[in-house]
Amino acid sequence: MIVEQNVPLQAHNSFGIVAKARALVRVRSEADVQQVLAQPDQRDVPKFVLGGGSNIVITGDVRPLVLKVEVPCKRLVDETAKAWIVEAGAGENWHDFVTWTLDNGFPGLENMALIPGTVGASPVQNVGAYGVELQDRFESLDAIDLVTGKLFTLEAAQCGFGYRDSVFKHVAREEGDFGLAGRALILRVRFRLPKPWKAVLGYADIERKMHETGITNPTPRQIYDWVCAVRSAKLPDPRVVGNAGSFFKNPTVTNDQCQDIIAREPNIVHYPMPDGSVKLAAGWLIDACGWKGKSVGNAGVYEKQALVLVNRGGATGGEVVTLAKAIQTSVYERFGIRLEPEPVVV
Repeated sequence: MIVEQNVPLQAHNSFGIVAKARALVRVRSEADVQQVLAQPDQRDVPKFVLGGGSNIVITGDVRPLVLKVEVPCKRLVDETAKAWIVEAGAGENWHDFVTWTLDNGFPGLENMALIPGTVGASPVQNVGAYGVELQDRFESLDAIDLVTGKLFTLEAAQCGFGYRDSVFKHVAREEGDFGLAGRALILRVRFRLPKPWKAVLGYADIERKMHETGITNPTPRQIYDWVCAVRSAKLPDPRVVGNAGSFFKNPTVTNDQCQDIIAREPNIVHYPMPDGSVKLAAGWLIDACGWKGKSVGNAGVYEKQALVLVNRGGATGGEVVTLAKAIQTSVYERFGIRLEPEPVVV
């Protein structure tokens, strides 16, 4: 185990914010974590788990010990008459893993192509796109307790999955709470990809691609290509323009609340949910408040998609946070809705 000092983090956060980790350890196995916990000078210090850095806003140098997750692995674990069970190391790039599953004949993740980040972060955020969420394909995961060093396995019911939510985003406030934020480091994730494969369609962008191509029964690879094309057209490449993808969660309201908003804003984009609630498009709300293309310092709102905040060059974490708060205020004052950010502010 090597503890690196004063490590630049600009390349390790998709916003491209300049900052340093005072100390960093690269984790490629549970043994690396156990070695950290065996060191008296490292065992009890605060720790920060870093994956692909695609869901964080860094506001200064990171003082806690950074555990940079780089666990490798892509493999078929099991195959039954009903499903393929595939496993990926937490350090694997998510999109590369999705591509690998298709290349090897294991479809089911194609709707979630081109989502930034690593496999290890996917259960934390319960990532999802175009009608499929991680919880729909999740089998189990292995993680390590950052206090005891013990390895443990969780199945779906134990992960507390919700809309962009999981047990890994909540802190255990008292005895009996099952919150794992700051307590667990995910090492490997397994996915159940069902047989026979069935296309998940229905989203407007996918329906539009079907209409444009005349393909009514797309293959997994065709859906993958469509999703990549749609996301590339709407979202900036973080390698070119720093960003963290969708910055705010789509808010959910009651049907009565939605009808009240529709009475004032007939064009609001909304999606009825199975439980009777209604999901509103956060990007539409932000655009309606006039934020698309606007900036605060070097942080701005992407011209093609108001849900995305970008680094226009040299933005600080403070500028990103200030912009986000200004947007939240505007949306609340106009619609009475509080937008919740997706990225973690560090």
